[in-house]
Amino acid sequence: MDAEKIVQELSLEEKAALTVGAAFWFFEGNERLCVPRTLVTDGPHGIRKQKVIDSLMGSGESVEATCFPPACLSAASWDPDLIEEEGSAIAAEASSEGVSIVLGPGTNIKRSPLCGRNFEYFSEDPFLSGEIASAWIKGVQKNGIGTSLKHFAANSQEKKRLVSNSVVDERALREIYLSAFEKAVRESQPWTVMCSYNMINGTYSSDNRWLLTDVLREEWGFEGLVVTDWGAMNDRVAGIKAGLDVEMPGPDDANVNAVVKAVKEKRLSQEELDKVVLRIVGTALEAEKNRKRGSSYDKISHHELVRRIASESFVLLKNESLLPLDGSKSYAVLGEFAEKPRIQGNGSSQINSNYVDTPLEMLKKAGYDISYAPGYSLERIDDDSLLKEAVALAKEKDAVIVFAGLTRESESEGFDRTDLSLPGIHDELIEKVAAVNESVIVVLYGGSPFLMPWLERVKSVVLGYLPGDAAGSATVDVLSGRVNPSGKLPETFPLSIEDTPSYGNFATEEKNVLYKESLLVGYRYYDYMKKSVLFPFGFGLSYTTFSYEDIKAEYDDELGKGCVTVKVRNTGSRDGAETVEIYLEKLESLIFRPLRELKGFKKVFLKKGEAKEVVIPLSERSFAYYSVPLGRYDVEDGKYRIYAASSSRDLRLSVDVTVRGNKSPQVMKWRPGDDFALLFKDGKLPLSPESSGITMNSTLSEVLEDEKASLVFKPLVDAFITPFQGKSDGMSRMQVAMAADMPLRAAAVLTGAISLDEIREKLEELT
Repeated sequence: MDAEKIVQELSLEEKAALTVGAAFWFFEGNERLCVPRTLVTDGPHGIRKQKVIDSLMGSGESVEATCFPPACLSAASWDPDLIEEEGSAIAAEASSEGVSIVLGPGTNIKRSPLCGRNFEYFSEDPFLSGEIASAWIKGVQKNGIGTSLKHFAANSQEKKRLVSNSVVDERALREIYLSAFEKAVRESQPWTVMCSYNMINGTYSSDNRWLLTDVLREEWGFEGLVVTDWGAMNDRVAGIKAGLDVEMPGPDDANVNAVVKAVKEKRLSQEELDKVVLRIVGTALEAEKNRKRGSSYDKISHHELVRRIASESFVLLKNESLLPLDGSKSYAVLGEFAEKPRIQGNGSSQINSNYVDTPLEMLKKAGYDISYAPGYSLERIDDDSLLKEAVALAKEKDAVIVFAGLTRESESEGFDRTDLSLPGIHDELIEKVAAVNESVIVVLYGGSPFLMPWLERVKSVVLGYLPGDAAGSATVDVLSGRVNPSGKLPETFPLSIEDTPSYGNFATEEKNVLYKESLLVGYRYYDYMKKSVLFPFGFGLSYTTFSYEDIKAEYDDELGKGCVTVKVRNTGSRDGAETVEIYLEKLESLIFRPLRELKGFKKVFLKKGEAKEVVIPLSERSFAYYSVPLGRYDVEDGKYRIYAASSSRDLRLSVDVTVRGNKSPQVMKWRPGDDFALLFKDGKLPLSPESSGITMNSTLSEVLEDEKASLVFKPLVDAFITPFQGKSDGMSRMQVAMAADMPLRAAAVLTGAISLDEIREKLEELT
């Protein structure tokens, strides 16, 4: 029976039931009409399928799987073909576990380097994010497994993420925060899109018809399901009207009953409900058709793929003749990350790895003359004895390799970082070692940018971000020169938190989050404001050198197509890969724009002395800006300068092209520093009003502050917060932070400790 016929046969109650998940990891099915339940699971860099898949809170132990490099590192590859391979491998593992949809990729823009979940996101730039996300989705879906593009949209911080209101002007929303999603939808058509928790300009994403229907479906042509992030459903009936198909998790009898009641009372039409149910049934049937029972995968080849992705994504930030390693020298290897590397981020995407290799293990295996001292402890409060032992060892050796970075306790889903520093003992170790040995190599792990106050006192710095379960082999591949590093930064490393675009408007106690920087996110801001940075967007060194020659550009106005051609030559003594980055600048623009924006890139491998011509396509969209008055993208008439670059600040060659477009574009009078409200209709900010009293959207921290409410809702507090209070490990800190910002409606769904109907009854008692 096809999907349309099944929908005709379903009763109203059966239709309503399909709009809510069956369990924590299942979309609901219908046994009577042979609609199967659909199994979904995290995540964006590997399969995190729970062994007990119906357990609440997603807290159960997960099956063993390959931990691929998280998005923070894989994006540094600037290699969509490589990421498509990753997607295919993840699909194979999903298939082997009977999983039909994997919940990824995370495609939110890195608005601030402090966002605790940045490790799950690709970049501060929407073009790069969209290209990598599209490749990942294609890799998964060509193997019959669905994806879930998330978190849609403007989900840029962890603080109050379930109740905050992202106040973003429409042009910035379109050009920065929606653009990567748009590219992924148009180019790879994910099976599902996951809506974010937050409000956008006063409306929750789950209730936002403009976002989910007008833009996503009608403008971009999205054909799949929209699902909520877990616990993101604000109003089930409003969600259906907005185009929200599946509430997760379930079961949720209160919202099923609310849908039935709304149809009977004619507040929700049968046609609106049927549209949603048809998409749900169609997806379930497609998932079942593609299911491969009894499939398996090669764990060893997947581990080797992790090694290749990671080693080709590592970013060489500094090198003064110490790398590659010299087999004739003795090395002190310091820092417990050498023995226990941080391979992934903390939170819902955490993989139970099949196997993890370590830098210490692989350095020994490679035959280097090394001696190890931990220098600090990842498990307890550090003492001077570990530090003194490491410094003493450093004095005895020809050179030192220090492993340092961000720990699970310092960055995680659920909370944002409060500053850009590494844990103090990590900086102190590097400083003290550099004082006794002038030949220091630093290897850094972590999911987002940090300061490097010791940078001038060390010779070499390698950034491994979070390298996945082949952390050791990939690290040693790069250190040894077996792999010539070719990663480029997918984000800017700033000199201070005060320099960042969103400083003062990020992760505060306010629920209304003002995106006052508008278009000026990441390198767009630093370039426009002429700010110095630690390392620019797109930066990455190599053990060889490259020259750029003979740039040419052409563009056909009628066809809306063109290309940039540039010759790249390997002028060094080693084979290696270079990523050519293409930036566009509008000369004498009549509207406000960033100075330059990334519009294309291509990674090319060159043997020493070899030259290749690189061709990078351009489209009409390459030259366009979003015109709010016109309600569409528009091209401004005139001359554009095209740069071929090795980073956003290493502009090697340029060429000008003239493009026919709108000679009288709608002028945007606003400039940075002007009143932010001028960017909105009638000059009024779309703020979320402060609620009076305790409501369904009050957070547990707000409940605890209310003496009467804290007693009434004690079961929820006990279920969420009490088990983790007083613990200092990363997972406990995450749970407490998430619980504090959890609204009552979401806490009920995620714990099962109390029903939504019971919450409503108790709220009536309170008033």
